[in-house]
Amino acid sequence: MTKILDFISSKKFRNVFCFILFTVLMAITLSSQNYFFQKVIENGISKRDIVAQKDIKVIDTKKTELHRKEVAQNVEPILTQAEDEFITSNLETLKNSVIKIRSKDAPESVKRDELKVLFDEHNKQGLVDFLLKAGESDLHLLFEKAQVTLASVLNTGISTKDFENNNVNLIIQKNIPNNVPRYQGTLISGILNQVIVPNLVVDEFATEIAKKNAQNAVKPYEVVFKKGQKIVFDGEPVTKLKRDALREAGYNVLEVNWGGILGIYVLVAFFTFVFLQYERNFEKQYYNAKSITIVGVLTLLLAFISALMPTGFSAYIMPIPAYMVLLSIFTSPRTAFFVSTAVLGVIAIGMHWNLEVIASFLLLNTVIMTAISKLKYSKRSDILVVSSKITLAGILIVGCIYFLEKYMMDIDNVLIFQDVLYIVINCFVISGVFMLGILPIVENVFRVLTPYGLAELADHNQELLKRLMQEAPGTFNHSLTVSHMCETAAEAIGANPVLARVGAMYHDIGKLLRPMFFVENQSFYGIENPHNSCTPRFSKMLITAHPKDGLELAKDAHLPQVIHNFILQHHGTSLVSYFYNEALKEEGEENVNEEQFRYPGPKPNMKETAILMIADAVESAVRAAKNPSNEEIDAIINKIIKERLNDGQLSDSPITFKDLKVIGETFSRMLRGMHHKRIKYHNDLVQELDKNIINHDAINKSVITPQTLDADLNAKVQELENKKNETLSKSVGTSDENHTADM
Repeated sequence: MTKILDFISSKKFRNVFCFILFTVLMAITLSSQNYFFQKVIENGISKRDIVAQKDIKVIDTKKTELHRKEVAQNVEPILTQAEDEFITSNLETLKNSVIKIRSKDAPESVKRDELKVLFDEHNKQGLVDFLLKAGESDLHLLFEKAQVTLASVLNTGISTKDFENNNVNLIIQKNIPNNVPRYQGTLISGILNQVIVPNLVVDEFATEIAKKNAQNAVKPYEVVFKKGQKIVFDGEPVTKLKRDALREAGYNVLEVNWGGILGIYVLVAFFTFVFLQYERNFEKQYYNAKSITIVGVLTLLLAFISALMPTGFSAYIMPIPAYMVLLSIFTSPRTAFFVSTAVLGVIAIGMHWNLEVIASFLLLNTVIMTAISKLKYSKRSDILVVSSKITLAGILIVGCIYFLEKYMMDIDNVLIFQDVLYIVINCFVISGVFMLGILPIVENVFRVLTPYGLAELADHNQELLKRLMQEAPGTFNHSLTVSHMCETAAEAIGANPVLARVGAMYHDIGKLLRPMFFVENQSFYGIENPHNSCTPRFSKMLITAHPKDGLELAKDAHLPQVIHNFILQHHGTSLVSYFYNEALKEEGEENVNEEQFRYPGPKPNMKETAILMIADAVESAVRAAKNPSNEEIDAIINKIIKERLNDGQLSDSPITFKDLKVIGETFSRMLRGMHHKRIKYHNDLVQELDKNIINHDAINKSVITPQTLDADLNAKVQELENKKNETLSKSVGTSDENHTADM
């Protein structure tokens, strides 16, 4: 019994139970139209009289198909000319045979018999006599005229049907030149009858196209049920035409099919399993209970909406674009595309959607994935921009599909306009305007932080950030700089830039409890460093407590768990080297344990927190340096990255050496812009003018015009600028590398 209870309470059992529960609910929902709408058919027989509540127009597909088959059968085969060279060469061969027989040294009777073998015409006796006794010139002239006639016959074309109808002689006679005597025409006909074969063959492909075009030109046979007319009577067998009329009237005509329900369940279970494997292998950050629950609940809601749609209602109103936009925001565009494509297939099969609808939504999903991937999540109104793009794409896709179909069949323009209007409402109103209102509700229900929620946390009017600005302005400015560094670096290596920026803004909020003990705030309070009067161990306790203090403040402010990671992990288990070294000086190496002077951790376990650890140390070190050169900035960055690697602080994060190189280059570029050289024109100018104070008595005695003062001032400025340039060119920038770690 204990083992059974342990198994029931185990995580594995819960996962299996949730899998079965979801798949069963999905299968029941997709099959539930039989219960949501009144059944009117049982075993193919109508259960009651049904009267049309409006004019109903349906197509009698059976009669239409029969008519189309008849039209196709009446289409004449399309003929195309074959190669004529074979027939022409036959005539030439026949001529050569005749000449060869004539030239033989044999009796005339032998020659006559051989010529008779070549011809099978009724009048071959006259033809044979002519070929045997005619002169050479007459013989050649006859064959030349036969060749001209043959070319004309072949150009006109002759088919197998012409042979079957005994039309060959007539065709030859029509193509004999007008200047040929009648007796020669008979001889030419006799010759050509021996060589002519059909040169027109049936073009199967062209004929099939002609039949298809003829079938498509047939208008569907329509049957109209007027308002008040009975569609079916009680006990009447329901034909396909009557089923279509009932479906058009809004009745469900499907009967319960347990085999079909089982098939839907297997399909749902298969795609659910594939989705879980995809998340497990390729989207591990979303392979958790919260993300999978969100996907499951939204999928069930979409299936429920599809089941509630009346039979015959346009599927273009289905909120699949809104479903994908929501999933993209709560997970990722790739996950959303994968899930929505699978769900679209399952729902389409369960609801018997047309191929055109499926193709439209598939193409639209591709557009949504592309559009949502470009979002910066800076403001919620960006959803309206995305929905506008999706709407334009939807109009284009649906319009093009109907444009192609309209050339193959007669489609009502009202239907086209109606479906385009539905896709506009679906893509813009539901996926845009409605989504703006429902998104915060979904965030609160699932207690999940979206990129928009993250971006709102970075607002400086947030309570903790406002306190940080007022009570610890040095820490606030440091956090602001670090947040920009983290955002830029995260974007450069493909991490989450919004998360990196927001996490960096809150990473030092623990300093609010004791702001005066951190060096960046001491100038604001106008005090000396209080650590000068504290022991190294006590100072270390004060410094290393700020991650824990920050966690308490974050919990009180209900900040999300992911922000807690930034607060706790930005120092990892690194050494507080300054106070550790001070302790070594005061207590001796044998009395100081290095582990006692480390932060409690944990180490960064995300790319974003690893970026923050490096940015935090780099910004503090560069700020502590005095007018660092570009080379010194690069040296500081490389030194800190190397120290963190050697200390094992990045061992738990998925960051790579390539990422570290990109991060270092990004920080170098940003810090060079922040710490560029500045020429102190105004200070030098004031000092120079102080040395040359104008004597007021002299002014009274002499006339000094404004032009004189301007010229003198310009000369002084130019002199100071030249002096400063000479100084800069000769100076060698050196910087004090003694800097303390961020306190």
